[in-house]
Amino acid sequence: MRSERFQQYCLTALAKGPDIQAVEPWSNTVERPMGLALTTVAAPGQKLDQTEIPVTGEKPAEIPLPDLYEDGKISPARAELYLAALLTNGGSEELLRASGYSGRPVPAMHPGVGVEFHSGGKANLPFAHTARSDKQFGGKPFLNLHSEF
Repeated sequence: MRSERFQQYCLTALAKGPDIQAVEPWSNTVERPMGLALTTVAAPGQKLDQTEIPVTGEKPAEIPLPDLYEDGKISPARAELYLAALLTNGGSEELLRASGYSGRPVPAMHPGVGVEFHSGGKANLPFAHTARSDKQFGGKPFLNLHSEF
């Protein structure tokens, strides 16, 4: 699934979360400092300058939506699980699995969610900024990630 279609999928799937107030596309840090930025990797044998050939398979089994808040706060690990569950449960026949970076055998440097597709393509959604809804996040991505928000 290419970036544009995956972004639309994310906007739809994540907006269904009962604890999600809004999901906005993010393409320019000056004009839209919050929202959704994503990176995708083409499927093996496909080139991004060629017409996309969607590859479908069995939808992932729905998983229970975990609690996002613990004691009124969100941790990056809870956010990963919550967002991965929403993407998993979004109903795409192209999506193979979604998982939090923290659950990997060797955790990533920054929290986020990884998505794999039946085509062999991947999407990466690292958390560039975190902040409580009543606060603004810091200036540079990845430098001021909070342990809870």
